[in-house]
Amino acid sequence: MNDIDTISSKGALLAYIVADAFCPEKTTFLTPPEFKQQVGFIVYPKGGEVKRHVHRALERHLVGTSEVLQVKKGRCILDVYNDARELVASRELRTGDLMFMVGGGHGFRML
Repeated sequence: MNDIDTISSKGALLAYIVADAFCPEKTTFLTPPEFKQQVGFIVYPKGGEVKRHVHRALERHLVGTSEVLQVKKGRCILDVYNDARELVASRELRTGDLMFMVGGGHGFRML
């Protein structure tokens, strides 16, 4: 698995998988601005600061539920399904890996 893996089905993005080894050199957002949840990695030098700010209020109509899970210890197999409940992909996740579901469904098998 690369440091960031995306799983899609029929043009629809279902999941991001971020390996524990992922360590960007600059601030990096995985999700595009139109997504209902921002997922990113902030990189600042020692003594740097994220200026205080407020996110502007946006009225949104949300469909579905996003989910973020991190493997704290051990390994598992992640099965990703599309909205028709068809298996699209299986990936092994290890300690520190992160899974961000944006569509479809999933299941886990512990190893």
